[in-house]
Amino acid sequence: MLQAFVCANGKVHRASAPATVDALRSAAWIDLESPTAAEVDLVQQATGLHVPTEAEISEIETSSRLANREGVLYLSMPLISTLTELASLVSAGFVLSQQQLITVRFAPSRTFKLYSDSLQVESLRNGTPAHVLVGLLEAIVDRGADILEQMRRDAEAISHTIFALSMQPSTGRKNEDAALRRILGELGRLGDLGSHARETLVGVARIAPFVEGTAADWLPSDLPPRLATLRQDVASISDFGTHLGDKQQFLLDATLGFINIAQNNVMKVMAIASVVGIPPVLIAGVYGMNFKIIPELNWTWGYAYAWGLIILSALIPTAMFRWWKWI
Repeated sequence: MLQAFVCANGKVHRASAPATVDALRSAAWIDLESPTAAEVDLVQQATGLHVPTEAEISEIETSSRLANREGVLYLSMPLISTLTELASLVSAGFVLSQQQLITVRFAPSRTFKLYSDSLQVESLRNGTPAHVLVGLLEAIVDRGADILEQMRRDAEAISHTIFALSMQPSTGRKNEDAALRRILGELGRLGDLGSHARETLVGVARIAPFVEGTAADWLPSDLPPRLATLRQDVASISDFGTHLGDKQQFLLDATLGFINIAQNNVMKVMAIASVVGIPPVLIAGVYGMNFKIIPELNWTWGYAYAWGLIILSALIPTAMFRWWKWI
């Protein structure tokens, strides 16, 4: 998909017919989402700039993600995507020159869509390509902050669920096992989401100073303060993400602790049952032996006497365990 935004009277507007060479030449921002080969050729023909491929924007080396080629900045970063139930990373590429900004990605992004839609409601002042890029980076950071805030609320809900299990009467081992299994799944989802959010913020933290330093000669004077604020926001959000990661680790340890307690309780019950069952089995084994002379064999109450010993031998260990508060 190809979109183009033009700058007129210091504001940015969506081009009505972007798929033409003339429209692309006058565009301040060209946005490519999963572009076809024809769209890539059209953009390169109109702008004279190289449109990076998916393999190029997926490189992890810093030299590949941040490059200055003849005054044109080629930037790339991982971008978190939450359009599906499980979060994922989408590689995003940026090509910035004094005249134009080209963005390219190979999967949908809610952040890009919301930002492009916002330009139609509140048009960008001083709508240069650099302003569009900085505004887009700010939108990415805002989106990352929103995700971490939602993660904090989810972590609080998980925390209440975990520790409520230890305070409420037992609802049955099966129900508690299902709850702990569900909690482990939620913590895994949050950990994955937080990892993707941090990778996105690291990408912004690398791009902001690179743009400020490399494009200092032609960067509009109002953008360096915004880039400095952007770096401060990324640093504070990253600190919050670290704290959130520590809390998730604590919740994971607590969940595993409850699972271990449940397993220990099962083993304790089995051990107590085996200890309580040994004396009755021993007594029954003695009276079940085929000896010719058994004193109790001709007793009138011999059978009841044997049963009494069996029951008493089971009750005494049980009472001792309860006295010691083992059960």
